[in-house]
Amino acid sequence: MSHDQDTAAPPSSLTVHVKSRVMEVGYEDGAAYRIPFELMRVYSPSAEVMGHGPGQETLQVGKMHVIIESMEPVGHYGVKPKFSDGHESGIFSWDYIAWLGQNQDALWADYLARLAAAGASREPDLSGVATDSGGGCGKPGCGSGGCGSH
Repeated sequence: MSHDQDTAAPPSSLTVHVKSRVMEVGYEDGAAYRIPFELMRVYSPSAEVMGHGPGQETLQVGKMHVIIESMEPVGHYGVKPKFSDGHESGIFSWDYIAWLGQNQDALWADYLARLAAAGASREPDLSGVATDSGGGCGKPGCGSGGCGSH
């Protein structure tokens, strides 16, 4: 997953849409991307996901309903999202965000192929989760606003 470092201009707009679970990024030149939270989570640039070199990546499974709970700026070069599954160690540089937006179709295809090869799913494994008696929708985190529907 190579991409140029620190060459992309900062976006002119960045909007986190919790209900639709996408981050909308716009640029001065008119380019715009709607990057799903799930794609951001499974391609987080953190060592936890990417490892410390080629071939050390960890396949992320069950991230279909993940949301971004908060996002903080990191200097003048990127942002650090906190995901609803607790992941918050990835720093998304402006370059990396542009790369995700530009390559999301190929990245999705690769991710789905890797999931299929591993016999894994985008759906979270709920077999060990107690049911929510508070009237929630049943998605992980529901009842605390974590599912993005409330």
